[in-house]
Amino acid sequence: MPLSAASADLKAHVLAEALPYIQRFFDKTIVIKYGGNAMTDPALQEGFARDVVLLKLVGMNPVVVHGGGPQINEMLKRVGKQGEFIQGMRVTDEETMDVVEMVLGKVNKDIVNLINRYGGKAVGLTGQDSAFIRAKKLLLESTDEPGKMLDIGLVGDIDKIDPSIISFLDSGDFIPVIAPIGVGTDGETLNINADVVSGKLAEILNAEKLVLLTNTPGVLDKDGRLLTGLTPKQIEDLVADGTLSGGMLPKIGSALDAARGGVRSVHIIDGRVQHALLLEILTDEGVGTLIKSK
Repeated sequence: MPLSAASADLKAHVLAEALPYIQRFFDKTIVIKYGGNAMTDPALQEGFARDVVLLKLVGMNPVVVHGGGPQINEMLKRVGKQGEFIQGMRVTDEETMDVVEMVLGKVNKDIVNLINRYGGKAVGLTGQDSAFIRAKKLLLESTDEPGKMLDIGLVGDIDKIDPSIISFLDSGDFIPVIAPIGVGTDGETLNINADVVSGKLAEILNAEKLVLLTNTPGVLDKDGRLLTGLTPKQIEDLVADGTLSGGMLPKIGSALDAARGGVRSVHIIDGRVQHALLLEILTDEGVGTLIKSK
């Protein structure tokens, strides 16, 4: 069926609007943290895979880091365990670590298969492959007792990332899909927050953009209004006054570190919106919060 004049004009406008962004970000690295509803809704899963493939085909270099929180929680329930979080970080004992490894392995394979189905060349990795993510055990400072450090189990903080395996895959036009598991100082397996991995990886790869998919419209003020065009200082103020808390803290911390570490822009976007990735990168308006490097 031929397009109506109005529909044809709209489609042409959208395509033309994308051109300067395609030119600007050609051969640039875009690190994407994939999580939230976008990982569990079949329509959003397919839309995300198509978006990633399109970005690759127009000359950008997407690198995907995925979480798996909802799937891990579901599996823990099946084995009779309750997920526990402190300051947005998952408490991980040995049994939980086994579940995390199993679930993230399946999630990784599913994402790779979906991207490949839509014409991409995805390769699944964990930080254990070639030990490219080295980690140290993470201790959290208690918010109730300043100075007291909390042991949350087999949870890691990134010590070092070797970008060579990512560069090698990029040179062959592959799309890396990375599960956030690292190798500890004694060779132990450590669970790492996916936001932390994506942020540090964006820094190491000197990425043009870091895009974090969430289950919210972005960063909201206390009245629920979307904030965008924020500077690191404005973000710090929002944390200090309690506007940002809980599960948003690791995400915000990673965003701030990436912005200060040389990533040109960080985007926290609503993964519940179909094709949110394309809308944020290839249109004037975007669909979330932009955090500027300065």
